[in-house]
This record gives sequence, structure tokens and C-alpha cells, in this order.
Amino acid sequence: MKLKATAIAVLAALPLLSAQAFANAPSAQDLEKKVFGSLFGEAYFTDTRKGESAAWGNVDNGWGAGLEIGYRVNQNWAVRAEYARQSLDSLTQSSRVTGDRFGFDAMYHLNNSNLYLVGGWKHFENEAYSDALNIGVGYRYFVNESLALFAEGNRFRGINKGNWNDASIKFGASWIFGATPAAAPTPAPQPEPAPAPAPVVVDSDGDGVPDSQDRCPNTPAAHKVDAQGCTIYTEKMDRVGDVDIEVRFAFDSATVSPEGRTEVNKLAAFMKRFPESVVFIEGHASNIGKPEYNMRLSERRAKAIADLLVAQGIESSRITSKGFGVTQPRVPGNSREAHAANQRIEAKVTAKIKEPVMR
Repeated sequence: MKLKATAIAVLAALPLLSAQAFANAPSAQDLEKKVFGSLFGEAYFTDTRKGESAAWGNVDNGWGAGLEIGYRVNQNWAVRAEYARQSLDSLTQSSRVTGDRFGFDAMYHLNNSNLYLVGGWKHFENEAYSDALNIGVGYRYFVNESLALFAEGNRFRGINKGNWNDASIKFGASWIFGATPAAAPTPAPQPEPAPAPAPVVVDSDGDGVPDSQDRCPNTPAAHKVDAQGCTIYTEKMDRVGDVDIEVRFAFDSATVSPEGRTEVNKLAAFMKRFPESVVFIEGHASNIGKPEYNMRLSERRAKAIADLLVAQGIESSRITSKGFGVTQPRVPGNSREAHAANQRIEAKVTAKIKEPVMR
């Protein structure tokens, strides 16, 4: 009777212990559809009537050990099969009475708790074969998501060979197979990094190209520039009036005077500095004599200048010469002054001119 009172006290304490054990439990969703296996030892308390009956072998209280295999059907319900090997005292013989117990249970797990209720059917094989229905309560303490310790108390009610009443207290460990590891705590969100300060762009000459990319600093503000900050130019061939020359000739002569040679030398030097420049040499004559003769004379005068330029190293492809005779007089009329002014050549230079493109 004292052992049975102890069993009742333990069963009464299970709800209180369960509340503390729940703090370590995985969620019911994590346990759902998982297989579990258990090993246990038990204290077994027999009905006093069995000790007084030879049909039961005069058995008394004892102990047992066994194993379970189960399946968690959903968040509340589970089923299990149990086997236990029992060793009971005998009140009439010196040897102990041993036997087997096996059966099946349904388990109902309370919401938000490690407390569960159990009920099922058991078959006993020792001195007498018998069957019983059992009902009980238990709780689990989860060491981690895969391992739990448990205590469980059951009351057995015989359904054949008399309405006998036994009780047991089991202590054991359960392993949950395929358990989901506890999720790692979510780290606190880190504050967004402050945006990097915008780089300071320096454009000293204000042409729209940063100094770090500007290959032509200090370009005029009115000039259009390229990606490197350099002025964009257009090029065209145009007359260069500052280097045009005029050479005078003696009457009826195509010989270049020393003064004329000096002018030709200046023109040659300019054309060497600007290799893309070209020159057009016009030969002229005074209105004395026949026009046909004067035309040939003007051509000889233009060729004489062209030959001097070639002698100075200017390519003949850059030189054009033509005689105009008396068709383009500088000074009209037949005076001495008019004849002296018209006996001449004019060299007109055209060079490639670069002009900046304006904004």
C-alpha cells in the first residue's frame, strides 16, 4: 500500500513537472510525423488479491524494463507499441516470478504542454495469461530536439480473470528520429551603411571636363571641347594674304631680279613650314606689242617663279602657274607707269586654316 501511495503522489506531481519541462520542448509542428523509440525501467505494483491467489502465483510488487516504438501522427495524437520484461516478488516461493508484457497505446499530447495522456491494451504472460486495459499520464523533459527524458504512470484494469487493478511508474528516455534542429536566432538587422559622400568634381577652366580627365587645361570658355577637354577645330583651305608676293620684271624680260628672288625665298620658307599649303602663280604683261606674244611672255614669267620654288625644294604638285598676258592689268592705260605696274607676277598662297568650334 505504501508503494501504491508513492505512485499516486508521483502521478499527481506530473502536471507541475510538465510545465517546467515545456520550456525546452521543440514545437508540436517539429515533432509531427516523426518516429520515436524509448527505453524504460519501471516499478510495478500488483493488486493485493494476486498475492493471496495461487492462480496468480501469489505475486507481489516488482520491477520491469522494456522498450517502445511509436509514431507521432499529428500535433496531438501518437501511437506506440510496448514490450516489457517483468520480475515480480512471490509471497510463497523463494524464486521470483518473471514474465512478459506487450501491448499498444494511443497517446494524446496536450496543447502547449509536455504533458500527455495515454490509454491502451496490454497482454501479460507470467504465472497466468491475462489482458488488461490501461490509462495513464506522463510528461517529457526535452534535453534537445532529438532526446527527451520521461516519467509515466499507468493504472491497469483486468478484463479477464477478475477485475484486478495494478499500477506502474515508468522512467525512461525517448529518441526522436528526423527531428528538426532548433532554428538559430535571427540576427538583429544591421543598420544601413551611410552613403559615401559624393566625390568633389573640380573643373578649373569650366569646360565641363573634370581636371582629372582634362588634357588641355585653361581652354577658352567660348570653345567647344572634346572628351579630353581640348578645343575642337574645323579645317579648311583658305587664302593666306600675308604671304602673297608680287615680283616685277623688266620690259620684255622673264628674268627674276635679286629683289624678286628674295621674295620667292620667303614664299618657299613659308610653304616648307606649312606642307599642306599650295600656291597659284599668275603671270602678267604690259600692253605693248601683240597680245599673243604677251601671253607667252606672261607664261614664261610665271614658270620662272615656279622653277625657283622647285629649286628651293617645294614639290611641283603644290605649284600651279598660268599666264594671263594683258587680260588683267594692274593699272589700265598705256602710260609708262601703267606698263611698269603690269609687268609682274602675283603668287597667291592657299593654306589649311584651323578654326575653333564655338559653343
